[in-house]
Amino acid sequence: MPLPKEYTTADIYSLPDGQRAELIDGQMYDMAPPSRRHQLIISELNYLIRDYIKKKGGDCEVYPAPFAVRLNADDRTYVEPDISVVCDPKKLDDAGCTGAPDWIIEVASPGSTRMDYSVKLFKYRTAGVREYWIVDPDKKRIMVYDFANDNMSEYTFSDVVRVGIYEDLEIDLKGII
Repeated sequence: MPLPKEYTTADIYSLPDGQRAELIDGQMYDMAPPSRRHQLIISELNYLIRDYIKKKGGDCEVYPAPFAVRLNADDRTYVEPDISVVCDPKKLDDAGCTGAPDWIIEVASPGSTRMDYSVKLFKYRTAGVREYWIVDPDKKRIMVYDFANDNMSEYTFSDVVRVGIYEDLEIDLKGII
């Protein structure tokens, strides 16, 4: 029985134009194009976070997908979170981020549920991401994993969610979804 192929970031960068995939522990996962609703949620969250950082004069930077994150600083794991907030400028280069962002947001879609709630949840936690949000438009909920404090909370789209990596940032989801 042949062994499954192990992929590297070189395989990701050699994909045909327009084809997107993520790489987790040497396994490649195709990415479906996002829906309009998915993109709208990302755009709104990205704007709110970026605006907050600018107004506060913060050092963190926010990047919407597609943004390359070489999560384990190796060539076997490459992800494109929907939103990445990186507070350590040494992790940033022209290719993206090397290492774990401080905060990652994924907007779940029917084709990404298993990845977002299982595979990525584990990878982000073990890689050192401080906070991970799963925004699920179909279930109308947000799962917030505060890995830094070993805490998990669930919110609805009518809630205001306090961001764990900032003391005074709250996001009112009613205005977004």
